Amino acid sequence: MTTKAKKETIAYIETVGRRKMATARVRLTVAVKQSIMVNGVSIDAYFKTKDLQNTIEDALSKAKELFSVAARVTGGGMTGQAEAVRHGIARALVVHSEELRKKLKRAGYLKRDPRVKERRKFGLKKARKSPQWSKR
Repeated sequence: MTTKAKKETIAYIETVGRRKMATARVRLTVAVKQSIMVNGVSIDAYFKTKDLQNTIEDALSKAKELFSVAARVTGGGMTGQAEAVRHGIARALVVHSEELRKKLKRAGYLKRDPRVKERRKFGLKKARKSPQWSKR
């Protein structure tokens, strides 16, 4: 959560959001027109489905102001990346305005979702699936 300019005039707020194996570095800037860029491309071009686009925009809809968002995402799949961006946006919004904290926390956007894929154990086919057992 760093700021580039002096305390009284903040150029942008930079935060990190995570989900599964995905990590998102999010820069939030107060703007006249709302725009979201992910890895240098618009949100429509990067996240093809409307569901993933809505996931990211959910955190921004809680705020009354318009923001320009630039996110750099690595790792994971599309769903994990979308939720990582949402987590980063929510953290940046709390830095910008502390009164949004209650709304975002109630929605569950500030908590880093700890669920990740369980590792495969030896002797098993997957994490918990065992080979078929035969009596004879």
